[in-house]
Amino acid sequence: MIRLFAALAVPDEIAEGLARRQNGLPGARWRPRETLHITLKFAGDLREDVAADLDAELSTIRGEPLTLELAGVGCFGEADDIHAVWAGVDETLALKHLAKACETAALRAGLPPETRVYRPHVTLAYLRRPDPDKVAWWIQANNLLRSPPFEVRSFGLYSSAVTDAGSRYRLERSYSLTPP
Repeated sequence: MIRLFAALAVPDEIAEGLARRQNGLPGARWRPRETLHITLKFAGDLREDVAADLDAELSTIRGEPLTLELAGVGCFGEADDIHAVWAGVDETLALKHLAKACETAALRAGLPPETRVYRPHVTLAYLRRPDPDKVAWWIQANNLLRSPPFEVRSFGLYSSAVTDAGSRYRLERSYSLTPP
C-alpha cells in the first residue's frame, strides 16, 4: 500500500513568505517549507496496481499553466476540534478545472468519489487541542496574507509516509500542464 495525493508544489519564494508566518501559535506543528503544497486530490492508501492506474489516468490531463495567488488564512475545525491552520488560495476557474480533472482521473482509476467540497489551501500547521482564542489571534494577525501571483506549470503525484517527525512527502510523478 502506498498513500498518494495529487498536488501543486508551492514555489520556494512563496514558501519563504509563508514560513515567516509560522510562529505565534503554541503547540503548532509547523510544516517544513519543502512540504507546502496545494492538494488537488487526496487518494489515500492504495494498492500498487491502483496507484499505477491513477498515475496512468493523471497523465492524460491537459490544461494551461496556472497563475495562482494565496489570500487570507483560516483553520479547519471549531473550538476544541481545531486541527489545522492554512493559507487560502484564490480559486480560479483553471484551478477548479484541474482539481475536477484529478477527481475524474481518480474515479476512472477506481477510487471512491470525494464527498467534501474542494477548498484550495496550503496547510501551514497541524494542531492538537489548541486554545481557540490563540488560534483566533493568529488568524487575526495573519488574515491580510496576500502572495504575489505565481505560475504553476506542472502538478505532481506525491507519496506520503508518516514518521515520528511528521509526514514526509516524495514526488513520485510529475505531469506538465500544456495546452490541449
